[in-house]
Amino acid sequence: MAEIEINGRKIGKGHAPYIIAEGCDNHMGDLDAAKEMVLQAKLAGADCIKFQHHLPDEEMLPDVPMSDNFDIPLYEFLKLHALKLDDHIELKKYCDEIGITYLCTPFSYQAACELEDAGLAYAFKIGSGEMTDIPSLKRIAEFGKPMIISSGMCTLEELDRTYAALKPLGAPLAFTNCLSEYPPVYEDVNLGVLKEMQKRYPDVVIGHSDHTPDLYTCYAAVAMGADIIEKHVILNKTIPGPDQAVSIDFHDLHNLVDGCQKVYKSLGNEKKVRLKEEMIRKWAFRSIVSTCEIRKGETITADMVWSKRPGTGIPSWQMDDVIGKTATRDIEKNVLIKREDFE
Repeated sequence: MAEIEINGRKIGKGHAPYIIAEGCDNHMGDLDAAKEMVLQAKLAGADCIKFQHHLPDEEMLPDVPMSDNFDIPLYEFLKLHALKLDDHIELKKYCDEIGITYLCTPFSYQAACELEDAGLAYAFKIGSGEMTDIPSLKRIAEFGKPMIISSGMCTLEELDRTYAALKPLGAPLAFTNCLSEYPPVYEDVNLGVLKEMQKRYPDVVIGHSDHTPDLYTCYAAVAMGADIIEKHVILNKTIPGPDQAVSIDFHDLHNLVDGCQKVYKSLGNEKKVRLKEEMIRKWAFRSIVSTCEIRKGETITADMVWSKRPGTGIPSWQMDDVIGKTATRDIEKNVLIKREDFE
């Protein structure tokens, strides 16, 4: 059974979904804003808060094409707003102080080295854009830390290639089903891929990284067995941020955590009468009752009995066993039939 562990928290089948609050760059480079995101994620009940470590010159050329969710070229944005390594060290310290796991996405091998050397890496979250960067991923896998790899913009065959490259290296793996649209068309989300990934990679923890602006697909993903839920967060939906359109605020994060826990708890497959149902059965089920007076010695016919609540008498499904019997005593109208009333 696939399982990974991050900062003492086991993730996989038999454990509640691991909720990642993705802070991304919605702090706009403001360390105080990032700290407030940490605090709000803790209060909302998330398992961890994740940020991003960018070294722009390591991860891209200056003239990389613009993305729709940025107002300026990404290279320029990151130069202006990316957190520095010292900021990440401060955030990790604050996370430890208040009791929430710090996680970070390195967007280059060099960024991963800096996180590892600074003692910041319980695990490495790998973004969809780096999923096919096999040379970097193999180097990161050598650290031996869990790797959570998103699968947006890719085919299953490309994910197969990544799996084949990393699995022999021994790093604990998790894949998240992901759609790199900001925000996505719901018809493109295809949550059924979760089931395909679970079958295709039985030794990999499977989760869901969500870019919708609401919570519904996250709940559905938990119902389909996702062991990780990642959701972008922002302090205020009215303020600018690179991922504002696909982010939820921390009130919604609280609802997400609460809802995912409730959905997870409801996923059992054992059908039996539960303890809290026992008292309800007594009044809600139907018993056999008399519809008229029945005299001692009369044969009980179908028009003399019917079913009514409560369910404390002879169950109505046994009516055929009562019809045709002889009454052993007088039976009043509209009362529960007892077994001693007939022979």
